[in-house]
Amino acid sequence: MKKYALILASLTVVSASTMAATTINGAGATFPYPVYAEWAKAYNQETGVQLNYQAIGSGGGIKQIEAKTVDFGASDAPLSKDELDKNGLVQFPAVMGSIVPVIHVKGIKAGELKLSGEALADIYLGKVKYWDDAELKSLNSDLTLPHQMIVAVHRSDGSGTTYNYTDYLQRVSKTWADQVGMGKEIAWPKAATNLGGKGNAGVANLVKRTPGAIGYVEYAYAEQNQLVYTQMQNKDGHFIKPDLAAFQAAAASADWKNAPGFKLMLNDQPGALSWPLTAATFILMHKEQANSDNAKQVLKFFQWGYQHGDMAAKLGYVPMPSNVVDMVETMWSQDIQASDGSAIFTKK
Repeated sequence: MKKYALILASLTVVSASTMAATTINGAGATFPYPVYAEWAKAYNQETGVQLNYQAIGSGGGIKQIEAKTVDFGASDAPLSKDELDKNGLVQFPAVMGSIVPVIHVKGIKAGELKLSGEALADIYLGKVKYWDDAELKSLNSDLTLPHQMIVAVHRSDGSGTTYNYTDYLQRVSKTWADQVGMGKEIAWPKAATNLGGKGNAGVANLVKRTPGAIGYVEYAYAEQNQLVYTQMQNKDGHFIKPDLAAFQAAAASADWKNAPGFKLMLNDQPGALSWPLTAATFILMHKEQANSDNAKQVLKFFQWGYQHGDMAAKLGYVPMPSNVVDMVETMWSQDIQASDGSAIFTKK
């Protein structure tokens, strides 16, 4: 599998023959960067249109689209319908993915360590300080865990990955819900020995070079950087390894039809095979488009991406189902307009 550099900042696909071609600009979430990179490369070769995408985190993507400095923003933290309406925005899901805990513990291989949601929360709360803590040993009687201090790695930037990760922790731990809560940026518990990294790539880098570390990244980053991922206990009580089938099982029950503004959280879904930390990543655009040509190109790019879900699946992402794509394209045709009120996208 192709690897991505541990520190990723931006994506610009340019070929010598297409320097004068249309360029569309986006910024935001690092979570979907690997699939956007693959889509952008193939789309550029096919159409000559290039994508300049700055992977700066969901918080940065929201700020840039609100300021109208990019053609689209990208966020793993969906905005509410009220927030969208306030800023004249629409949002739609681009693809679904997963968050996986990754560790750096000597002698432990990928998929060996078992964690429950409660244990994961207790680590980040600072209640579980060593890898041979009784709570972890009770879940891993078949492993020899070292007496090594745990270093909890988190995102230092405004992050949709953190938004989804902390949403999961508050669902499975009352203590976390009461004391910490959820958000793109939170006050991480001071009791925990922790480090902050920028972007999914920054967290991956810190975990890889810090003995005793645990962090959370999108699955593609774990695979491409050969990080040691854990098993997780799901809502039905089963310990599951992260793979595409587990992500698809979690995404299968998503009720997009009844999600205002497509705001939907996918964590802790039922099902024997469901991976518990699953999330969608979203695109934000203005309803009224001053540059209708660029807006049209953005929609064409994501329409092409929907049609090439196989590329997303190869990286461990879950493509959007055809019925959801149909709902998204209906929204495009109705809600995204040029300054003169004319439709930018015509649904076929």
